Amino acid sequence: MDEQRDHRGMELDHDTCYRALLSRDRRFDGRFFVGVRTTGIYCRPICPARTAQSRNVSFYLTAAAAQEAGFRPCLRCRPEAAPDSGAWRGVANSGVSHTVSRALGLIEMGALDDAGVDALCERLGVGERQLRRLFAQHVGASPLAVAQTRRVLLAKQLIHESRLPMTEIAYAAGFGSVRRFNEVFQALFQRPPSALRHGKQPDEPAGAQGEVSLLLRYRPPYDWQAMLDFLAARAIPGMERVADGVYYRTIALDGAQGTLAVCQADGPALRATIRFPRLTSLPAIIARLRRVFDLAADPEVINAQLASTPLMAPLVANRPGLRVPGAWDGFELAVRAILGQQVTVGAAVKLAGKLVAQFGQPLAEQAADRPGLSHVFPEPTVLKDVDLALALGMPRARGRCLSSLAAALVADPCLFDRQASLEEALHKLCALPGIGDWTAQYIAIRQLRETDAFPAGDVGLMQAVALQEGVRPDAQTLAQRSEAWRPWRAYAAQHLWASLGAQP
Repeated sequence: MDEQRDHRGMELDHDTCYRALLSRDRRFDGRFFVGVRTTGIYCRPICPARTAQSRNVSFYLTAAAAQEAGFRPCLRCRPEAAPDSGAWRGVANSGVSHTVSRALGLIEMGALDDAGVDALCERLGVGERQLRRLFAQHVGASPLAVAQTRRVLLAKQLIHESRLPMTEIAYAAGFGSVRRFNEVFQALFQRPPSALRHGKQPDEPAGAQGEVSLLLRYRPPYDWQAMLDFLAARAIPGMERVADGVYYRTIALDGAQGTLAVCQADGPALRATIRFPRLTSLPAIIARLRRVFDLAADPEVINAQLASTPLMAPLVANRPGLRVPGAWDGFELAVRAILGQQVTVGAAVKLAGKLVAQFGQPLAEQAADRPGLSHVFPEPTVLKDVDLALALGMPRARGRCLSSLAAALVADPCLFDRQASLEEALHKLCALPGIGDWTAQYIAIRQLRETDAFPAGDVGLMQAVALQEGVRPDAQTLAQRSEAWRPWRAYAAQHLWASLGAQP
């Protein structure tokens, strides 16, 4: 595997990787991993350990590929602490890249923790042999190896960053049993998991609330204030709150409730404090948080593409760390979008607050240090048979749209999963009641994390272009101009909206 593709989709050979390794270039941290054959260890490019000779190292696109090749994670540079790089997902817009990207997202959400590869293939609509071939080509490891590496690296992060007992770490990381957890760590590190923990502080069980605090790393720059401003403007009373630089919200997964708090940490990372009674849900919660805060983005790659055009260059220079806010849940986002049709953001937030207060389940336990959090977002099973127009004082047609949307999700729980392509996703979304092209594009951007979604008919985007150039384009002209921003058109839209001092 001496020849790979770099973050721009160009061939990256052994010598190029080795030069980056010698210079300890932080731009490559997380974009590839280094396997040292003389030690059997794989490292990040910034590892402070002495660099091995060129003939003794191999380079891998992913940690899973290095681990499947027989290398074990370095204890010094901690590969689990590397920022995720989702840049390869934007290199191509083919169905192939969407299939792999969607599979990785499902694995990150725990699709292989309780089911096999055959179930994953059924959700993706591909054969198992084809999926293995695609993973070998694009990831360098099998789906099972990716899932195993994810468990190992999350467990290792929890060992270093928490005082949870090893038993709780095993289940929180997605291992089916403590025995399997111990076996994997013994095989990888030739020592039990407890031997990797430094310090002599006593273990602290998560307790009834299941509190865990850990770092979510990103590739800088990151405009945290812009992200907070976006979330604060849309914070639903009783469910979300932004105060003193911290974002709080309630969450519900598979019948269990909890809360979370996210703030800026020291260094290029966010700190998430999660309170949830089921530690086995931690991987899925982390995956959703990474989506909400767009932590897989690679600003250097995205900005280089956008800044190549005169319109976007000054916007990117002004906000180099701008991210595209994601969504916690597809149904929640779709409801928000429909509530916001033809009304202001403030009016939509008030309607959403009434919806949550009347139909959201109250929190079983309310924490004094997280005031204002009282309810979780309503389940679709609750809303599908309710007269929302009467309950919320809104147009009857829009109320029917919300109820029909809830019924559609009950019938198809995978309604807001990523599809084989952006075009297929938009077609499926537009078939839903109350959702047109603009709303479908918006859901694709924030929930499906389609980096190339672009609502060309958005009035705000046209106004932003007119503000920059003095001439307002129509939707067709804007769509044609956006071709130069592929495959990062969602980020172009975010920059244009931000240039107005407002959001969509």
